[in-house]
Amino acid sequence: MTVRTKMFFVKYQFNIRNMEKVIINSYEEFEKLVGQQIGVSDYLEVSQERINLFADATLDHQWIHVDTERAKVESPYHSTIVHGYLTLSLLPYMWNQIIEVNNLKMMINYGMDKMKFGQAVLPGQSVRMVASLHSLTNLRGVAKAEIKFVIEIKDQPKKALEGIAIFLYYFN
Repeated sequence: MTVRTKMFFVKYQFNIRNMEKVIINSYEEFEKLVGQQIGVSDYLEVSQERINLFADATLDHQWIHVDTERAKVESPYHSTIVHGYLTLSLLPYMWNQIIEVNNLKMMINYGMDKMKFGQAVLPGQSVRMVASLHSLTNLRGVAKAEIKFVIEIKDQPKKALEGIAIFLYYFN
């Protein structure tokens, strides 16, 4: 890689992380984004404390998530790992960093398609979401948005999670 290529890569990465939030005020504005990347969230570090709190909230205290001493010895990662559903649960937080949809009566989480976990996330690692508008359908005045998302782990080549999140937007 040449120095010029490295400079471009560093500049590109910096610009992606600091993208401004996309503002949508109507179905027509949303429709213009079909097939495009909407944005990239900031990185969020997932601490062992967050993992333990999630275990308490979901009653999932499997040792691979919460027993740090046992995980050092028995886990193939030599560490605890983040619950896959904890990683998934961060989507709304990261989605709200990427987009603001105005003029709504309400928005409903409608479902998930083709969701697949990849690389395990370890405590102390940071994750972010890259989102694009896969499709937008007008269902008698309700916008059904299919958002293709990828959860990336900072400085790791493999994805933590990917899929399509489906939201229903009820515009005024």
